[in-house]
Amino acid sequence: MSKPGFDDIYMELAENLAKRSHCVKAHVGAVLTKDTRIVSLGYNGPPAGTHNCDEEFPEQGCPRDSKGSCSLALHAEQNAILYASKNNVAVEGCTLYVTMAPCISCARVIYTVGIKKVFFLHSYAEYKGLPSDEGVDFLQKFGVEVVRYKKK
Repeated sequence: MSKPGFDDIYMELAENLAKRSHCVKAHVGAVLTKDTRIVSLGYNGPPAGTHNCDEEFPEQGCPRDSKGSCSLALHAEQNAILYASKNNVAVEGCTLYVTMAPCISCARVIYTVGIKKVFFLHSYAEYKGLPSDEGVDFLQKFGVEVVRYKKK
C-alpha cells in the first residue's frame, strides 16, 4: 500500500475544511504547515461570533461591497493566518495549501507574513472571470513559490 504524500493530505484537508464554510457563494479551505506539521487551519466566512451567512442570508448571501465581493467574510487564508497569530504561532517560512488561488489582498498578507510557498487547487481568476490570477502573479513577482496543485 502506498502512502499519500503530505501535499495530498494537506490539500484534501483544505477541501474538507471548505465544506465547513457558511458562505452562500464559495467554499474555500486553507491549511498552514511547517516542516510536515499543521500550524493552523481556516475556511472562509464572517468573523467568529458575528453570524452565519447561510443562515442569515440564505437566498442571496451577505451584502456585497463595491467590487461585488462579500462585505462581511474573511478569506480562508486570512482566517488561518489570523488564528495562528492569535495563538502566538509564527507563520514565517510556512507553506499554505488553499482550495482557491489567493486574491490580491490575501497575496499581500501572505507575502508580508513571510509564507514561503503556496499550493492552490482552483483559479480565483476563473471563478471571478478575471484575466489572470493577480494574487499568484504578485506572489511570484516577489519570490514566493506558487504551485497549482493537480489532483491525483
